[in-house]
Amino acid sequence: MFFSHSNEIWSQCPELVPGAMFVRGISSKAAVGPQVARFSGIAAARLASGGEGELPEIKAWRQVFSKMGLKPTKYRCAAEALLRRLRKEGALPRLHPLVDLCNAVSAAFAIPVAVFDLAKVVGDLQVRHATGLEHYQTFSGELEHPDAQEVIFVDEADNAHARRWTNRQSSLSAVSADTSTVLIVAEALHESAWEDMRTLLAALMHEVPLAWPAATAKARVLTRAAPRFELQPTPAAR
Repeated sequence: MFFSHSNEIWSQCPELVPGAMFVRGISSKAAVGPQVARFSGIAAARLASGGEGELPEIKAWRQVFSKMGLKPTKYRCAAEALLRRLRKEGALPRLHPLVDLCNAVSAAFAIPVAVFDLAKVVGDLQVRHATGLEHYQTFSGELEHPDAQEVIFVDEADNAHARRWTNRQSSLSAVSADTSTVLIVAEALHESAWEDMRTLLAALMHEVPLAWPAATAKARVLTRAAPRFELQPTPAAR
């Protein structure tokens, strides 16, 4: 199994800097409260000097959404939605320890971070333009078909695991109490994205083993020259 972005996505967004992380051995029984509080605090400190829309990471995603024909204030990237919620409610939602940790990291870096249960992904997973025939499962149980040319995460069975790129994930591969193996994907487009992505992945590679000591993990920043990330176990977390 591999994760990648299509050539068309790279051509349209040459500034894209994706990061991918494979983790095996996670569970719903982990304590991440202090970690979530620390990263949420970093995010809150950034918001203290201005709204989420002023952050360069969010501005870059808003520009891309506009190019895709999406109204940025109606369809927000996942990181902006989290920061907006943190600013308004003072806390992030609590769903699952790994999701909570990744959400807090996403908010701290203002970079969208998605977590997919690999047991629900069929074959390779790719970010590409939709044909309009793929199927997307909402969290309310409805089945949708992404619009043609919409940017989606899609597997070999035409399951759309996310719509409008970094806007909304599908319930199909959402992390649950039974999840043990995941793919974590972060994507950035701003000027310092390369260094920020390396720092973000390093943070996750440090924090995940603290909560799940028996987990194995690997991570890499992807490039147009080396766009594929192999989804397989690794001997030890590093």
